[in-house]
Amino acid sequence: MPDIFSSEKRSEIMSKISGKETKPEIMVRKYLFAYGFRFRKNDKRFPGKPDIVLPKYKTIIFINGCFWHGHENCKKSKLPGTRKDFWENKINSNIIRDQQNINDLKSMGWSVIIVWQCKLGKDKEQTLSNLVDQILLDNNGN
Repeated sequence: MPDIFSSEKRSEIMSKISGKETKPEIMVRKYLFAYGFRFRKNDKRFPGKPDIVLPKYKTIIFINGCFWHGHENCKKSKLPGTRKDFWENKINSNIIRDQQNINDLKSMGWSVIIVWQCKLGKDKEQTLSNLVDQILLDNNGN
């Protein structure tokens, strides 16, 4: 299926996609802050420049866009019909890099939690509640 936009227009659209301060990130941060969690954001000292670092809980949170990070079995991660090889390589390299960052962080003694963009839609209250539970459970060594 051909792209409905010209390559120039598609390039313009893609260039406006931000890597930080996204709506899902802001939503998660506001929720955590409201529950008393204090954190650092986009900390360059850690592999992958995590979206949220909770030093007190030795926990790192990545809020991943389903498309960019290749969320399996998610309709938001469907690849475009054009330039399939490019997009497959791009997303697969993101997945490999993400896994390496997670492994590095775990070897440094950090708990790593991934929050997927699609889970912050209609399931957001449950997802955010589960996130708080997971932070607290991981901190207690369970």
